[in-house]
Amino acid sequence: MTKTIRALLVFLCLTGAAQAQITAAVAANLQFAFEEVKTAFQKKTGVEAKGVYGASGKLQSQIRSGAPFDVFISADTDWPDSLVKSGDAVGTPRIYAYGRLVLWTTSGIALKGLATVSDTGVKKVAVGDPKVTVYGPAAIRALEKAGWRDAAMPKLVYGANITQVAQYVATGAAQIGFVAKSQMLAGPLAGKGTWVDLPGVDSIPQAAVLTKYGVDKNPKSAQALLDFLDGPEGRAILARYGYTFPQ
Repeated sequence: MTKTIRALLVFLCLTGAAQAQITAAVAANLQFAFEEVKTAFQKKTGVEAKGVYGASGKLQSQIRSGAPFDVFISADTDWPDSLVKSGDAVGTPRIYAYGRLVLWTTSGIALKGLATVSDTGVKKVAVGDPKVTVYGPAAIRALEKAGWRDAAMPKLVYGANITQVAQYVATGAAQIGFVAKSQMLAGPLAGKGTWVDLPGVDSIPQAAVLTKYGVDKNPKSAQALLDFLDGPEGRAILARYGYTFPQ
């Protein structure tokens, strides 16, 4: 093999490797889990999956505005469905997991479930912005259903996404906050403060979908990521973060 041919083959391999990359718009509650998912996915397929994290509503808006995301991994089913209806995503959104809402504190507050919002020591309660997040509205619905909405409303402070909600609690800006269980089980917040599950509060179905951009530019790799996320290896990772799955 001549040096010229060898150099050409190396160039082609490097070029192919550079193209083996996709970008996923990922709901913030999934951030720590997706970091593991993308590492395992790349090890298996050779495709690098970059995650861009944020509130599902904001990510949906960015996709509609032309952001080059190949896959949308949302915290709910409505935002992906809206993209399909607008023509910015293709196919049927796939529920890949169910998330859980929990109550968390680093302030030494005795957590008594949803009733904790009425505690005189609780001055601020952090939730996600209802306009763009999923876990925020879920928290407010849970409070309303349990009869604690009126007690909570004057105390609510809103985070732009679930990560910011957690920051409010971690820094003491809010005495308690409604966060994702996945944030409590692994990553930098694990083991900090105390948290409790919220019995009677429904799990949150989370769906993913291929964007039109992904179908046009990287259809095989984008589909492979969705299949991996919803397959045995992806589910094994998500399960460690407290997610459950469709039967």
